[in-house]
Amino acid sequence: MTDLSQQGATTTDAPDHRVPGIALIGLNGFGRQHLLNIHRLVALGKANFVAGAGPDDPGPDIRGEDTPIFASLDALIDSDISPDIIIVSTPINTHHELALKALMTGADLYLEKPPTATFAQYQELLSAAREAGGRVQVGFQAVGSLALAALEEFFVDDARDSPIGELRAVGASGTWLRTQGYYDRAPWAGHRVLDGIHIADGVITNPLAHAVMSALHIAGARRAEDVAALSTELYHAHDIEADDTSVLCLRTVKGIPVTAALTVCAAEQRDPWVTVYGTEGQATLYYTRDELVVRPNPDLGGEEYIRSFGRVNLLENLVDVRSGAAPKLLCPLENAGAFMKVLEQVRTSPDPQAICRSEVYGVGEDGEYHPVVPDIERFIDRAVAAQTAFSSLGAPWAKPAPTSGTLQIAHPISGDPVEVARLRTGTDIAPTNSPRPFLDQLRTLDGVTVSDQQPLDHTWHLGLGVALQDVNGTNFWGGRTYTRSAGRYLWKADHGHIRAVCEEFNESNSAVTSHLEWVDHHGQVLLDEYRTVRAEAFERLQIRGWSLDFEFALQARDQQVSLGSPGSNGRDQGGYGGFFWRLPAVHRGEIYTANASGESAVHGSTSDWLAFSAVFSADSVGLNSRDLGHGAATLIFCSTAHDPWFVRYSGYPGIGASLAWDSPVILEPSALASRKVRILVVDGALSKQQSAQLAETFNQE
Repeated sequence: MTDLSQQGATTTDAPDHRVPGIALIGLNGFGRQHLLNIHRLVALGKANFVAGAGPDDPGPDIRGEDTPIFASLDALIDSDISPDIIIVSTPINTHHELALKALMTGADLYLEKPPTATFAQYQELLSAAREAGGRVQVGFQAVGSLALAALEEFFVDDARDSPIGELRAVGASGTWLRTQGYYDRAPWAGHRVLDGIHIADGVITNPLAHAVMSALHIAGARRAEDVAALSTELYHAHDIEADDTSVLCLRTVKGIPVTAALTVCAAEQRDPWVTVYGTEGQATLYYTRDELVVRPNPDLGGEEYIRSFGRVNLLENLVDVRSGAAPKLLCPLENAGAFMKVLEQVRTSPDPQAICRSEVYGVGEDGEYHPVVPDIERFIDRAVAAQTAFSSLGAPWAKPAPTSGTLQIAHPISGDPVEVARLRTGTDIAPTNSPRPFLDQLRTLDGVTVSDQQPLDHTWHLGLGVALQDVNGTNFWGGRTYTRSAGRYLWKADHGHIRAVCEEFNESNSAVTSHLEWVDHHGQVLLDEYRTVRAEAFERLQIRGWSLDFEFALQARDQQVSLGSPGSNGRDQGGYGGFFWRLPAVHRGEIYTANASGESAVHGSTSDWLAFSAVFSADSVGLNSRDLGHGAATLIFCSTAHDPWFVRYSGYPGIGASLAWDSPVILEPSALASRKVRILVVDGALSKQQSAQLAETFNQE
């Protein structure tokens, strides 16, 4: 975590024990909340309310009878009143100018979030604050939560004392709803630019900005230089210019990923939350109610517990810092730098993509109308868990994920081209999920989707591809690594990635050959993979479908390479790795070979073929219920290598052919390990006899 011992001090002035006079610029909107807070501090004897400024006076019943009100900050400055603290609670586009003027008076400044509308304005304001020697507190009220201090203690010095281990990732989730009336309330609402003035009033930078700021704070990203990389994916379902459904992916200079998936187009509003992922558990902060839910690793005897915390009011914190009663500001202007980098990314990104009206439904009328993005809650959960964007998850309204091309066949009756899979590059996959090319959206001739990728239960499961958990100590599978010494799975900084050197489709797009490099977690290439994938329609035994030949060869480079698995590292019945096909949610599933039936009987067995028959669900793969994508299908996996079958059904559905079931495969330099699996994809539920006969006709080839 970032060393916070020196953060928060913007001035070295000696304590001022006088009761400060406070002026409020912006008396309506959120200014009403500031009025209540000022009156509270006045009642405590900690402040005096000396003036207000704004075009609309809310009246003496709200702002107080004896408080002078000015039309503008300029008019206040020209008066004989000299506030000690000036609060700026006005539209975003006015913050920069008003803050500079406030600092020039010599007063301390409380500036509502976000501090400015652009990063350049922020840098100018930061310089001005340092030159003026004034204190500047930014109104990210959630940073005042004492739960944040408790979380910081988890990661100070020795993670062995932390209930969730070392910090490895942070995610912010927000499912709010905003009505048309919300965007009609002010001319600037929902705009990116208005009359040439930058506003950036999107879900990331305004309604759910506290979620983003809290996540950045926990990850140690306070100042601008704490941010190493960031990207955004912006959408809107409301008829507005700014974003209302978005994902932010950021990485700190210390390598901590921060993912924020946010919307104001949910069916129901829930309290937003920040998930703190540790190596031995996780914690969830509900920052609007300052509640922390801690879930230690149950395998180590940890039990979930809940703690509630108080919150330090940030204006009161500024008052206390002035008097010496508090050591530092909790949200000084310097510590808004990382957030301002996020705002700048949002501001300079291409205009948010409109979500097609056919992909949303409306609730309410007139000012109470609000669009709802179906299943947005599930996509937000998945985006945060997988540390990726909506496009990567295949949300039906999102832009396409990066692909190298589509795999097509000629329909056995019409001869028309039918897309049966897409070859994903894997470049959009999070590092801890071991990025790699894979086949996605595999489907039957009738359009039933029979693959899944980045599911919530195992975000490192990627459609159909090749992956291994232990290649000379590098994890090319993703997720935790099983180690013999610990006798369990551990989060380690050992993830590699697989990159394409070249990929070539044939003229009909029915086959693709690939040269891939397996790059370890130190950046060294360990293996070359040569992969050929070929699809072809068939009609045999009055059964119509298509076959997929999946052939790969792994070749060691200039050193001996060990290809291992959890099974080869001591995990009983856990020898997965090599060929693996992740299936979507299914029901009424049947798994069988010629000699065995059921998950437990088939798992670990060897046979020339294995059949998986089920009703496949579209819900798990991001398809709308009105689309094709769900229905009964049968997959028959054929292989003569006699590798043990890796079978999962009860926990999650997936089929693999295990390359290193209980012992590693050792490759000397330039040596090869080759495998071929043929998969028959058929609509409908075949009987065991039909599957056996169909598999036999193909195995004879």
